[in-house]
Amino acid sequence: MDKNKTREVIARRVALELKDGDVANLGIGLPTLVPNYLQPGVRVTLHSENGLLGTGPAPAGEGEDPEWTDAGGGFVTAMPGASTFDSATSFALIRGGHVDVTVLGALQVDERGDLANWIIPGKKVPGMGGAMDLLVGARRVILAMEHTARGEPKILEKCTLPLTAAGQVNLIVTEMAVIEVTPEGLVLRELHPDFTVEQVRAATAATLIISNELQPMKQ
Repeated sequence: MDKNKTREVIARRVALELKDGDVANLGIGLPTLVPNYLQPGVRVTLHSENGLLGTGPAPAGEGEDPEWTDAGGGFVTAMPGASTFDSATSFALIRGGHVDVTVLGALQVDERGDLANWIIPGKKVPGMGGAMDLLVGARRVILAMEHTARGEPKILEKCTLPLTAAGQVNLIVTEMAVIEVTPEGLVLRELHPDFTVEQVRAATAATLIISNELQPMKQ
């Protein structure tokens, strides 16, 4: 599966998890593709932690305004009724439990729902950003991520990179499968038809519990 198809499969499946009326925060990168695949009639209010509630799509043509950006610095628009505020208020919304779902990428995730997504030792980064607060403040956490990186598993028995937060992930969506994080472990709920259970197991460095109701990945 090529890169573009992989990203589309993941974003399209994650979009099915967003419900009408949700307030959702989308992480930098792949998660920002999710609104492109929302079901007709589903209205989701997008929150950007730099201080915008009601984020709209990227501007068309030359309509870029430097005062309207998302948390990653990408140009956005504002939907009718949107509101802006300072970063402190934005994080008060997150920490107060007013974000229904956050969709983030991952460097690593493990069978306890621990997530590492902010730094690889030896590489300089400006900081963790808002991911730590989103993980503990949002009511539901979904990972939109490729199953492997350069052929190496990203879903592990235990994360080896510095954690962003522990035990906060609810659902993992990759191009291969949909995996739920449960107290019993990682449950394989859906399987993309291009892959087999054996292939998913081989690409996963953690034990998978195969659901008795395993079904093809919804799209």
